[in-house]
Amino acid sequence: MRFSAAQAALAMLEFSSIARGMLAADAMVKRAQVKVIHAGTVQPGKYLVLLGGEVAEVEEALGAGKAMAGSTLEDHVWLPGVHNDVINALHNENEPSALNRQLVEGDSVGIVETRTAPAAVHAGDIAVKGAQIQLLSIRLADGLGGKGLTMLCGQVSDVEAAIDLVKKNIDGTLLLETIVISQLHLDMLANILRSTRFFRK
Repeated sequence: MRFSAAQAALAMLEFSSIARGMLAADAMVKRAQVKVIHAGTVQPGKYLVLLGGEVAEVEEALGAGKAMAGSTLEDHVWLPGVHNDVINALHNENEPSALNRQLVEGDSVGIVETRTAPAAVHAGDIAVKGAQIQLLSIRLADGLGGKGLTMLCGQVSDVEAAIDLVKKNIDGTLLLETIVISQLHLDMLANILRSTRFFRK
C-alpha cells in the first residue's frame, strides 16, 4: 500500500497494548481521510500504526489516536513534510536495492539504534533532510526485540553530520546507540545489508 509524494504527511504510533492500538487505529481512520499504510502486531507484543495522507488529515487522525491511546502510547512520530526516501525505505521492506549496495562501497556507514520504531523513522527523516547521505534501510521491531534500526551511508563527514543531527533532535531516552563506521569491510557490508538476523532464510 503506497501513497504519493503529494500526500506529504506521515505518522507512526507505537502502542504497548495490542487491543488499545486496534481501538486507536479505528478511531484514527474514522476521524479523518487518511490512508492506513500498515497496522499490526510487532515483537515484543506491541502494535504499530503507520498513516499517510494530506497534512491536515493525518494531523487530525494522529490527535484522535493519541487521545484514545492513553498510557499505552509508547512513542509516536509526526512528519508533515516527510522525505520521499523515508517512504521508499519503508516500502522496500527494509532491503536495500542493488544501487544502494553499489553506492555504499568505500563510503562510511552510519547506524542509529533506537528504543522504538517511530524513533527510527524520525532518525531517517532527520538524517536525509540534514546531510548529503543515502538512506539505506529502516528496520522496525520484529527481529530486533522491538527496537528500530536506521542505516545510512556517504562520505564520512556527511555521515557524521547526519548522526550529530539525529542526536540533537531525538529524545536521548529513545536513542540506544549511534555509530559511524569508516569504510565498512565488504564482507560485513553484504552481511548487514542482507539482514540483521543471525539465522537467515
